[in-house]
Amino acid sequence: MAPATRSLKAITLFLLAWTGLVAGDRIYVHPFHFLFYSKSSCDQLKSSAETAAEPTFTPAPIQAKTPPLNEAHLRDQLLMAAGKLEAEEKLRAAEVGMMANFMGFRMYKMLSEVGGTSHGAVLSPTALFGTLASFYLGSTDPTASQLQAFLGVPGKDQDCTSRLDGHKVLSALQAIQGLLVAQGEAGGQARLLLSTVVGLFMAPGLQLKQPFVKGLAPFAPVVLPRSLDLSSPHVAAEKIRQFMQAVTGWKMNGLPAGVSADSTMLFNTYVHFQGRLKGFSLLAEPQEFRVDNSTRVSVHMLSGSGTFQHWHDPQNNLSMTSVPLGENASLLLLKPGCASELDRVQALAFHQDLFIWMKNASPRTLHLTLPQLELRGAYDLQALLAQAKLPTLLGAQAALGRISDSGVRVGEVLNSVLFELKADEGEQPTESAPQSEMTEALEVTLNSPFLFAIHERDSGALHFLGRVDNPRA
Repeated sequence: MAPATRSLKAITLFLLAWTGLVAGDRIYVHPFHFLFYSKSSCDQLKSSAETAAEPTFTPAPIQAKTPPLNEAHLRDQLLMAAGKLEAEEKLRAAEVGMMANFMGFRMYKMLSEVGGTSHGAVLSPTALFGTLASFYLGSTDPTASQLQAFLGVPGKDQDCTSRLDGHKVLSALQAIQGLLVAQGEAGGQARLLLSTVVGLFMAPGLQLKQPFVKGLAPFAPVVLPRSLDLSSPHVAAEKIRQFMQAVTGWKMNGLPAGVSADSTMLFNTYVHFQGRLKGFSLLAEPQEFRVDNSTRVSVHMLSGSGTFQHWHDPQNNLSMTSVPLGENASLLLLKPGCASELDRVQALAFHQDLFIWMKNASPRTLHLTLPQLELRGAYDLQALLAQAKLPTLLGAQAALGRISDSGVRVGEVLNSVLFELKADEGEQPTESAPQSEMTEALEVTLNSPFLFAIHERDSGALHFLGRVDNPRA
């Protein structure tokens, strides 16, 4: 059996096993069934392929005036989409959520191997999966088949009805995003914010296909196609940074421009998450956070008491606490018994073990203290693909004829994340509770390096995976 076939078989078996882990008491549906093209859709595709060429347009120059991003409007769009979900759409969301989790764990491992998590990191599996699914939408064979396999969906043959429908996948990602944001509606308080923006930066004179750009809307409701000179990567990177900050107001991390001067397209995905913890408040004074044996920093801390899902694993010397972000969403906090064991715990946690741990958790009265977070992460998907031994998947020979007829050469594929975690808006800073007041509660204080994840139960999706080595870094 060829290595690629063995790998594909392993992925299939893994996903089938995972379905049992994350589906819980949901009705079992064979993986991917609701994500393939239907027979009628295949007939329509065959008919449209015989018609006139798809309309194209030339992106506006990057210096063209662009209105500022309205995140409240984006949030309302997600809430509306989540409120209209039907049963089949929820099943699609569960399928894609499972696949995105698998991809997220795999890419986080790649990021660790290239040293991208050594001083803290935050990765969005759903944004990463959405970026790859966007390229799938814009590709033709052989790249489309390769991307489908890498996304974790083995095609039985070349028949159209065993192929992923890219529009269904991106719509499922919109459902996943909406299900998370809807959790913040409890009590009428908007506690969760999730915004996704895609920047398509093209060399001057190149045209984009309108159906491709329009098709990205479910995953990224704001797509910004812009043209600029990419022949000087460092200059282009600075112009892009200034443009995105002006439009979004976000101060995001970038990467050193490592793209070649002959690149003609950059595909950048930007994600902003803001969560507010109900029942938590900001402590009046900064607290000490132990980065390592020789480094201490003062950071703002959040504190709250209540009954949380908690699990302690003496065998692996770690604990996990689940902080609710709504009825079906939670912030998962993983603390090693010894800070020096964070790498070992990370290797265990960001794998299917995490779902087993969630099932093992039980209610426990806690007094929880953790840092207020404002984390920024950025990674080039091209570098992660190279680490996964797929350096040519989006390389110069990639067949991306549904993006442009111009034979685009993809440079950097940036995923950039701004992750914020705060106390309830309007809560006043409070003093640390005296020890005597918390005698019946277990004290859990995250004042040394830890891991975290954002999980939404209806879709099973892990929206973020992260590591905090130094909250001030």
